[in-house]
Amino acid sequence: MKTGIIIIFHNNEKDIDIAIFTNQLRQSKDIQFCLVNNASKDNTLLALQDIKDSRLPNVSVVDIRKFKSDVSAVRAGARFMFNQFNLKHLGYVCTNLLNIKYQGLNGLVKAINENHEVIEDYNTQKLKDRGIKLTLFQSLFSVVEYLKKLNVKNKFVHRQYLSKL
Repeated sequence: MKTGIIIIFHNNEKDIDIAIFTNQLRQSKDIQFCLVNNASKDNTLLALQDIKDSRLPNVSVVDIRKFKSDVSAVRAGARFMFNQFNLKHLGYVCTNLLNIKYQGLNGLVKAINENHEVIEDYNTQKLKDRGIKLTLFQSLFSVVEYLKKLNVKNKFVHRQYLSKL
């Protein structure tokens, strides 16, 4: 079973370097990505489709046409992932929580790749600690929060978000 990661985008066209981001995603062999466009008014959807069209079997794109909250966008991505793939772990990231100027998306994917097994182990332990069988939505986890708890120091995490944790 794989790990799934949902990344929520909203008007991030200028923040996406398609070539670099595609290369980072290509290196993620055991991770299934769902890139969710949350009603962007710029060309974010086109950038995400270009990434998908780069022959990446581990990347899917979901387009939400009417803007939704981050929670609703994550749920849309989770429903898609649940229906398409047999995943044991499902995490999410909202790009508005990333400091895009400092290796945002690329730093995120790099941190996920480098800490993939640790994140899975941590998530498995957290689910066992709860002691009940969780539904899909109850087992969703914030990748940024997990990386923070695992003391992964990366520049992609926005300082204001870290201070809230």
